[in-house]
Amino acid sequence: MTPGPVTPPMQTPGLETPGLETAGPETGPAVPGTAPAVPGTAPAGHVLRAAAIRKAYGAQTVLDGVDLTVPAGCLTALVGRSGSGKTTLLRLLAGFDRPDAGTITIGDRLVAGPGRQVPPERRRIGYVTQEGSLFPHLTVAGNIAFGWPWRARWSRRNRRDVGELLDLVGLPERYLRRFPHELSGGEQQRVALARALAPRPDAILLDEPFSALDPELRATTRQAVTAALAATGTTTVLVTHDRVEALSIASRVALLRDGAILQEDTPTGLYHRPVDHQVAAFVGDLTVVPAALRGSVADTPLGAVPLRHDQHGTGRVFLRPEQVEITEPGAGHTDATVLTADFRGADGLLALRVGTPSGDVDVTARCAAHHLPAAGQRVGVRVSGPATATAPADSDAT
Repeated sequence: MTPGPVTPPMQTPGLETPGLETAGPETGPAVPGTAPAVPGTAPAGHVLRAAAIRKAYGAQTVLDGVDLTVPAGCLTALVGRSGSGKTTLLRLLAGFDRPDAGTITIGDRLVAGPGRQVPPERRRIGYVTQEGSLFPHLTVAGNIAFGWPWRARWSRRNRRDVGELLDLVGLPERYLRRFPHELSGGEQQRVALARALAPRPDAILLDEPFSALDPELRATTRQAVTAALAATGTTTVLVTHDRVEALSIASRVALLRDGAILQEDTPTGLYHRPVDHQVAAFVGDLTVVPAALRGSVADTPLGAVPLRHDQHGTGRVFLRPEQVEITEPGAGHTDATVLTADFRGADGLLALRVGTPSGDVDVTARCAAHHLPAAGQRVGVRVSGPATATAPADSDAT
């Protein structure tokens, strides 16, 4: 059905933006209580909480008593292997699915719980998908303004705000007149974020928005998107399979496995102070060595290693590749044989073997590319910095 004629207010020549005037009053409802976002003046985001969330599909339990709090204005990343439940949790937060038990609140508003399920369009949440999902018949300007009330799209102030939002995500004003097919994948994702930010949502949900981009474009798009989110103070939840992405841009990271959150922490806390072997292995390359735990020190095949927390008994120590330093053989440190040496540009990754009376121990080390030894070469190794150890009762965990 063709919408009836709409007469816009008088416009100053040069202010017309193609794509805004092509939409009709039926192109999308406004979110109640919202106004166009003005970069730099948007209010702080709202705390987003999920409490005791359970979700099952038939006999398969996907989420089992999940608790998650996303602080206002922070970006929390949900990471985990396929089937861990992270995407299901995001869909519950968005309102696309209903939890079987538990509650979800945004600020002081209960949006999901016993007897209550606020639909997605009433949650004041922005959602950015992996593909961006721009409207192909609208220009960049029309896409960004889509979430505003129809009459508000014609105001001069809002036309200015469209340009400011585009600038916020790192695109020049000349892009306003382009259509989605004229944009690269990274540019489409930036426009999708600007569209999600325009109605001033209480929170933004990002469903693997960078995974379809090539590595270089992914890095630049990620930087632009995170800068825009920080500038607006928007509470954000990001789902990603990329652990490096999660550690580099998130304020908090929640690692899920089998429908439960194993650990939720800062990126540095998750990387340096994992609660168990599963977490340690997921967030980065890892060497696990046997150890005799003596309070603040562990005796290992690589020598004495300081511990972050006092522990006693027989256990294992987690070492990151950057903690294993390469020295000259016979320099008073443990000697090892280089099994493989992988050149990675700025640095190299070494697979080492240390011989001990109780058997060989394999170790991974990272070193500068210009000091990369050859396979078969003998080197010395020493451990730098404190390490995390398993409790004796956990030493057989996998």
